[in-house]
Amino acid sequence: MIREINEADFDGLMQLYTHLHENPIPEKSSALTALWQQILCDQSHHIIVAEIDEKIVSSCVCVIIPNLTHAQRPYALVENVVTHPDYRKRGLASACLDFAKRLAIQNNCYKISLMTGAKDAETLRFYEHAGYNRKDKTAFIQWL
Repeated sequence: MIREINEADFDGLMQLYTHLHENPIPEKSSALTALWQQILCDQSHHIIVAEIDEKIVSSCVCVIIPNLTHAQRPYALVENVVTHPDYRKRGLASACLDFAKRLAIQNNCYKISLMTGAKDAETLRFYEHAGYNRKDKTAFIQWL
């Protein structure tokens, strides 16, 4: 099942995120709870998940960003694309990205962007197969 996250999904999402850049599960705190609530309440911030047998096994984030150019149409940014290693090559990440694309279209976005730190050809082909290209723009990152 592909759907948007709900409040009860926090622990499952944090487990999945351990497979994204080897993120450790953060310690629960009032600041973390407040951040989770902020994300859940933000109508522009969408965490999309694939769930199998009540387990979150794939996910991506899609943020809709208001914009003053391109006829004042917003754009979408996709981040944190991850699938549990045991569930890869089943089309789950593709389904999450398709859900994100539908959200962007529903919100009248003029583009959807995705950046990846992956360098391996298989991952890059996956994103190209999902409809993204690496020819139109150049991304620059400044880590803070």
